[in-house]
Amino acid sequence: MLGSMLVLLITNPSAVLSEMLGASADALKLCIELCAVYAVWMGLIELVDASGLSEKLAKLLRPLIKKIFKIEDKETQKLIAINVSANMLGIGNAATPLGIKAMQALDDKSGKANFAMIMLIVVNATSIQLLPTTVIGLRASAGSANPADIIIPTLIVTFCTTVLGIFLVHQIDKLKRRKEEKKR
Repeated sequence: MLGSMLVLLITNPSAVLSEMLGASADALKLCIELCAVYAVWMGLIELVDASGLSEKLAKLLRPLIKKIFKIEDKETQKLIAINVSANMLGIGNAATPLGIKAMQALDDKSGKANFAMIMLIVVNATSIQLLPTTVIGLRASAGSANPADIIIPTLIVTFCTTVLGIFLVHQIDKLKRRKEEKKR
């Protein structure tokens, strides 16, 4: 930023203030637009939770979550299910509080990340997005002619990265367990 301002001061000193004010106004406008998007989705998540749909969603995803995360606690499974669902809708930042709660529930107080915690991080980092609402919103606010044309490429890429991430975490866990068995 300082380098850019220095170059602007040298090349066009009269434009420094107007460019700074314009960039600040654009950043504020973007923040307000994103806050509106997140307010809608956070409200929807609250409605899902209050209506009991989150319980049904957790029950639907329970076999998959149980297999991937290797956990038995139903409340933690519910938190992970809602977190994964929010990520699938492309509202990762709105899913963050649920991810934090799930991570706290997964903590075994050993001071080290366990398998389920690592898996949650990987699934959140790669997150399959059925509807990348944040990116679509950013593209729309930037004036894109067709902001939703990224849906299919996003589906393909996020599916591949999520499957690969889950596979790698399981493989590394197997290697770790073999190494521990050899030590015994």
